[in-house]
Amino acid sequence: MRIGLIADIHGNCIALDAILAELARERVNELICLGDVAALGPQPGAVIARLRTLGCPVVMGNTDAWLLASRRADPAYAHDRPMAAIAAWCNTQLSADDRAYVATFPPVIERSCGRRGSLLCFHGSPRSFDDAIIATTPDDDLDVMLEGYDATMMVGGHTHIQMLRRHRDRQIINVGSVGLPGIGAVLPYNRAVHWAEYAVLDVDDDDTRITFHRVALDVENMVETAYASGMPELDWWVSLWKRG
Repeated sequence: MRIGLIADIHGNCIALDAILAELARERVNELICLGDVAALGPQPGAVIARLRTLGCPVVMGNTDAWLLASRRADPAYAHDRPMAAIAAWCNTQLSADDRAYVATFPPVIERSCGRRGSLLCFHGSPRSFDDAIIATTPDDDLDVMLEGYDATMMVGGHTHIQMLRRHRDRQIINVGSVGLPGIGAVLPYNRAVHWAEYAVLDVDDDDTRITFHRVALDVENMVETAYASGMPELDWWVSLWKRG
């Protein structure tokens, strides 16, 4: 079984299409998206349309929840003018049907991996899409975030930083970001970003393998497309792709 794993598309359909082209060559059996699909990028509607065409399962991310009525004015980011302005603009680009689709995202997705155990997919952690699991998260804090779940492989996004970490008898995986790998929920940030990220999980009766991938992007073309979209705060967004 081969599972393609993507996260944090953030309204960047150019990056998503680059990843999907690579995944077609990978011949995965299933694609799972780990949330944050539309907000904070110049192509929110196009990304949602692409995901709906694919029919892949998607977990609820924190910025997905921003697009729903109950979370539109998220206090955690009210002080961040660029994020607040872009999130508000993205919301205007979506139809009621688009938001109804986002509302169907579950908090977790589970898969059996036969003799190799099980897979649990989430955004931040199984407890909350706002949690950030990083390489230095204390074990005791992780125990609280993962309480009630015993999957052998746990995979998420949110931080935009690829990671493989062992915790107790589990593997904790972060697949990075498709559409905005220059900034995430916590420091450190990637720099001089010109790529999109994803991972592939291979599971059979004898072995389990996770491979992390980066796909080079034509950043100048992506930036030109973004400026043509009418999205506000574009200088801030472009700066995330041109860090020195």
